[in-house]
Amino acid sequence: MCIESASADPDSVERWRRQRRTLERLPAHLADGLLRSLRQRRLLFPSLLEVFQHCVEEVELNGENSVDAEWMAYLGAFRHLLRLSIADCKGVNNSALWALTGMGCLKELDLSRCSRITDTGIKHLLSIPNLEKLFISETGLTTDGVMLVCSFKNLVVLDMGGLPVTDEALCSLQALTQLEHLDLWGSKISDDGAVVLKMFPRLSFLNLAWTNVTKLPYLPSITCLNMSNCVIHSISPGDTSQHAPLSKLLVHGATFVDVDEVFSNLEGSYITFLDISQSSICSFLFLNNMKGLQHLDLSFCAITDDLVEHVAFIGGNLKSLSLSNTKITSLGLSVLAGCVINLQTLSLSYTTIDDTALSYISMLHSLYALDLSHTNIKGFTYRSRDSLDKIRSFSLLQNLIHLESLNLEDTLVRDEAIQPLSLLQELKSLHLKSDFLSDIALHALSTLPKLKFLGFRGAVLTDSGLLLYVPRSKLGTLDVRGCWLLTKNTLSSFCKMHPRLEVIHEQIQELNADQSHRSTTSSASPLKFRQKKGKLLHSPNRYPVLTYVDERIKYGREELLNLQLSQLADLSLSRADELPEILKRE
Repeated sequence: MCIESASADPDSVERWRRQRRTLERLPAHLADGLLRSLRQRRLLFPSLLEVFQHCVEEVELNGENSVDAEWMAYLGAFRHLLRLSIADCKGVNNSALWALTGMGCLKELDLSRCSRITDTGIKHLLSIPNLEKLFISETGLTTDGVMLVCSFKNLVVLDMGGLPVTDEALCSLQALTQLEHLDLWGSKISDDGAVVLKMFPRLSFLNLAWTNVTKLPYLPSITCLNMSNCVIHSISPGDTSQHAPLSKLLVHGATFVDVDEVFSNLEGSYITFLDISQSSICSFLFLNNMKGLQHLDLSFCAITDDLVEHVAFIGGNLKSLSLSNTKITSLGLSVLAGCVINLQTLSLSYTTIDDTALSYISMLHSLYALDLSHTNIKGFTYRSRDSLDKIRSFSLLQNLIHLESLNLEDTLVRDEAIQPLSLLQELKSLHLKSDFLSDIALHALSTLPKLKFLGFRGAVLTDSGLLLYVPRSKLGTLDVRGCWLLTKNTLSSFCKMHPRLEVIHEQIQELNADQSHRSTTSSASPLKFRQKKGKLLHSPNRYPVLTYVDERIKYGREELLNLQLSQLADLSLSRADELPEILKRE
């Protein structure tokens, strides 16, 4: 059975729904795929779940507000269900969870952000014997409810982010000796409670962001640690000769009492991922000991051109670097260029770099993602200070033969600078947003062979310019939000010309709403429609619907200036006495 045809429309669903025996024998991976397809096409409803109860192993209904006790009653009958995710389902409450009681096969349950679930709901789940992964962040659990979690002896992953987990509640969880992943962000854990973490011998992932923990004890098996937005005094090192060393550290927005002291206790050569964005760090000397770094996030930090040499010193293995919202200039990039030769992702958004930086960026031949949004990039430079001859600087990007993603939103790029971008043969995602772009730029980009996403926002794109644009077959999404000259009729025609292309625009949503309204009206009784129409025709309160069109869009700038200086511009003043009363100025 083809999944695409089986979930094509309601009639197709109704046909195979009667073939219960066929569905019961359907392999789990195919049944899971069919269920996902039905959900994506909005064809899934509670009673339809019944036909899947013998074959489906994974169900994901995240964010479906229609999911309630009725849905859960059907899901509770699934014989082989291994994974159930109903995160963000606001209709799920304590009584709805009763249907899951005693589900022997269930190993993973995600209830994240189901705010109506409280301590009572957790009690319904205590009879699930084999649960290994439980996600209950931002639910309505209290400290008493958290203490009930200790009954799930087989838990490997536990997410309690945003819950009032106290030091006492954490002590009650010591029975969970199999834990490898523990998320406690936003909890009430203090330094006293952090000592209890040593009782989890297999713990490899720990999230303590937004807590009061300042001193982390020695945790032998931790490989990933998140202490973002904490005040950090010390992080005790592990014995790397006997256990896996810390390799991933996230301290976004953290305040360090003594940053050099904290990092001196860590085995820096083993750390491959470091996020210190928005932190209070002013000295970056500690980076010199982290030559194994592959991912480094310095966004919103106090890094400058003078300090970037510390990044260059350990840049040999770097694959991802974020310098967005820093004081880095094109001069700083000249220091980095020859030292980060393996860089694959680079973010320079919200910096003051200009087109001179492109000559240094072009030396990073391994780049496949580049973010230059909100910078001073124009797309051209001048041959010399005294010369007015322009050189298209984007031609330098041809050296980046692996470049797949480029973000140039809110730069100073104009139509004349766009042409060299059409030579980036591997480009799959391009983001543009500028008041200086028009039809010319859009048509110049139509030759990109592998482009899948094109953002062309806020441009002076006309109706004729859009209709004449011929996208390549691989283009899946065209984002033209903010292109205020486009009309609803033109957008509708373009969508019909290219049915496989997803077009994003403010008026598309209105267009879909109108079509939905028309289909609803057409399905109504003809007699009722005629009666309603007759009432409207004879209603004394019926007024014509007025629409207003800005006539200025039909003229060019020079034509508007000529009209402003012509005698017609003073017509309303010279013949004010002939105007209707409603149009006269007071």
